Amino acid sequence: MARIAGVNIPTNKRVEIALTYIHGIGRRYAQDICEKVKIPRERRVNELSDQEVIQIREVIDREYMVEGDLRREVAMNIKRLMDLGCYRGLRHRRGLPVRGQRTHTNARTRKGPAKPIAGRR
Repeated sequence: MARIAGVNIPTNKRVEIALTYIHGIGRRYAQDICEKVKIPRERRVNELSDQEVIQIREVIDREYMVEGDLRREVAMNIKRLMDLGCYRGLRHRRGLPVRGQRTHTNARTRKGPAKPIAGRR
C-alpha cells in the first residue's frame, strides 16, 4: 500500500484515480502529476516501483498544497472573513448558506434538521 502525503492510497486502482483520495488533488491535478512523472494512464498503484512513488511524493510536496496545509489555509480564510464581519463571514458564523442560495425553503444541509415551532397550527 502506497502512502503519499499521509494518505494510504488504494492499491488496486489506477494511479490517476488513486491520487484523488488525497485532499486537494482532483482528477485534473492527478493527470498532471502522472504526466510529470511519466506514468502511463492505465498503470495501477500496485505496479508502481518505489522510485516512481518517491517521484510522485516529491512532485506533490513541491508543487501542490494538500491535506493538512490546505485544510488549515481554508479554515484560516473562513476565520478571516468571520473576524472582518463581512457579509460572507456573518453567513459562516450563523451557519447559513454563503453563496446566495434561498433559505425560505431548502438549505437544510447548512441549517440542520427542521426545528418545530411550539403552538403553531
